Amino acid sequence: MNETQSASTSVPDSAAIDPAELLKTLAAQKDDYLRLAADFDNFRKRTRRDSEQQAAAEKESFIRELLPILDNLERALACEQSTSSAQLHQGVQMTLQQLGRLLDEHGIEPTADIGMTFDPHRHEALSVGHDARQPDHSVLEVIQRGYRCGDKVLRPAKVIVNDWDHSPGGVRAR
Repeated sequence: MNETQSASTSVPDSAAIDPAELLKTLAAQKDDYLRLAADFDNFRKRTRRDSEQQAAAEKESFIRELLPILDNLERALACEQSTSSAQLHQGVQMTLQQLGRLLDEHGIEPTADIGMTFDPHRHEALSVGHDARQPDHSVLEVIQRGYRCGDKVLRPAKVIVNDWDHSPGGVRAR
């Protein structure tokens, strides 16, 4: 038997099928399609809702971890004036270390930028400086520390950049 014969025997002749039967089959397929589309829409909504709930739970957990640090800062401000500035400084320093550990536990790290080549993706230049001892376009000073989580920059560092081209006197100091 050749392919045209097998194809013609497996597909019934449309003239031999009752139109009512075709409408019934079409209605069943349409119903299947609508059910499948509704199931997919429900899946999409459920996935979005689950994702939002997960994000909210993670945010709440992080905030709960921040609360003891907030308590320590409030205690430092509430201490009496008779407390020495050295004790107050030590308390604030300990609280800052506590906050640094919490950030580290969450993979958030401060960036080390002094001496690095200026990178507009990691740095925000606030000013230029002139230091012949440092490489051109290197970070001379950090005004505000930057933070990253893995490779993602959470906040760029605000820096002063070395610029030989615009040094005082207009002479390049290489």
